[in-house]
Amino acid sequence: MSLRIVEPGPLALIEDLGRPGLAAIGVSASGALDRAALRLGNRLLGNDEGCAGIEFLLGGATVRFEEPAWFAVTGAVVSLDLDGRPVDPHDAVHAEAGATLRIGRPTAGVRSYLTVRGGVDVHPVLGSRSRDVLSALGPAPLTAGDVLAVGEHPAQAVPLLDFVPVALPADGVVEVRAHRGPRADWFLPSAIDAFYDREWEVSAESNRIGARLDPVRAAAHRAGSEPHPSPVLERAVLSELPSEPMVAGAVQVSPDGRPTVLLADHPVTGGYPVIAVVADASLDAFAQLRPGQRLAFRHA
Repeated sequence: MSLRIVEPGPLALIEDLGRPGLAAIGVSASGALDRAALRLGNRLLGNDEGCAGIEFLLGGATVRFEEPAWFAVTGAVVSLDLDGRPVDPHDAVHAEAGATLRIGRPTAGVRSYLTVRGGVDVHPVLGSRSRDVLSALGPAPLTAGDVLAVGEHPAQAVPLLDFVPVALPADGVVEVRAHRGPRADWFLPSAIDAFYDREWEVSAESNRIGARLDPVRAAAHRAGSEPHPSPVLERAVLSELPSEPMVAGAVQVSPDGRPTVLLADHPVTGGYPVIAVVADASLDAFAQLRPGQRLAFRHA
């Protein structure tokens, strides 16, 4: 069985649940940014939850099924068109041979996950089929014309479900939980208070490596009539920090006082102090945050 990428959209990557446990050799875990969405898609099809699927950024993708297949699309809120017929996301759908699936632009969230019964079957690298964009490990980003093999159907039948409760990506202020970081004492107490009390905006510089955050600017700052406010995360210790291990969720603060939340494809070491660490249960939310969207940190 196979499927063909007709149009990949802005960025289409093959992702599973990653390759954890290899930081000692300089390899981050990588894997789907929205792990819950990938797991849901696989469960809807009777797959093992770690089967590889396709992560689409901002939709606009078209896929053709070369043989009959079951599939599901989860994650961002998108319209789905199967040979001119609208189909529902977060549901197991059957496609006939030659059927074409079109994934629209998201109205909430940014990343959609296409899973197929049997999983996308490409050669694993270090035990995972995930693409790591920082280290360039794993299968290359998908391009128009790529044909992907599909694995054998699992023994378990496609589950019969009438309704699947799904928490859709939020389009307002998103609250995430974060623990006090190992270098929190490098910051002034006012910086710790500001980190948790203020709202932050997701920068357009964000990607799978990290989510860059900006302090929310007043209207005058946005219009350029007043200078941008000074950084709110001021350090108490100004000396240079030797590089130390990093994990997904670590919130590094660069010298300009702006925080960056490290995500799946993060470097395994870093030299900026970590003011906080996002709780694992909150990490998936960063997969669906749009540039300009606001978030607020809360004590974990």
